[in-house]
Amino acid sequence: MFKKVLVAEDMDSINQAVAILLNDLEVVDVSHSQYCDQAWLMAKKEMLNNNPYDLLICDLSFKQDYREEKISSGEELISKLKREDPNLKVIVNSIEDHPQVIQNLWDSGNIDAYVCKDRHGIKYLKQAILALNKGLTYNSPSIEKALSQKNLISLNNFEISIVEFLSIGYNQDKIEKELKKKNIKPNSKSAIEKRLKELREEFGADTNPHLIGIMKDLKLI
Repeated sequence: MFKKVLVAEDMDSINQAVAILLNDLEVVDVSHSQYCDQAWLMAKKEMLNNNPYDLLICDLSFKQDYREEKISSGEELISKLKREDPNLKVIVNSIEDHPQVIQNLWDSGNIDAYVCKDRHGIKYLKQAILALNKGLTYNSPSIEKALSQKNLISLNNFEISIVEFLSIGYNQDKIEKELKKKNIKPNSKSAIEKRLKELREEFGADTNPHLIGIMKDLKLI
């Protein structure tokens, strides 16, 4: 069983339920954080002490309060921690059940389980922990159902990147430079222009702003 667990969750009730579950599973060393920045610092400290966490249970959304946070989401926290410690096992425990969000997280290679916070969420979280302890991956039933949809849209890093850059006001010249800087290929201006035209046709968008709006609604960016 996992020996050292970090729970990144901003709701007291969920933290209490998870703490009881981990205690029942005889996990002795459990830390909790209600802020992404704090969770990052806690994990980083343990890495430097050569005593890293072996499991992260993490929500995706954290309600903003008076604290100014550099890391604004669970997804960003997971990504940063996995870059630092690829051996860290990660369970997403979230109310978010949009299939594209879930698929993107699995495609990132950064997670090992996804549990939906529904009425049986704690039961499924226990199943996820036990599955990961055996070296398996896990999705709770509602997540498995969401991912089984046949019309799930999948875009590659190039396609997502060009629309994300477009959404923050970059023109095609600047997008080309950013793609080359990040070593994302293809990265020529002609390839960008061609793929944007194709994406507008595929999504039925009349203009680039229309395309951005559609992709945001579908949570593709």
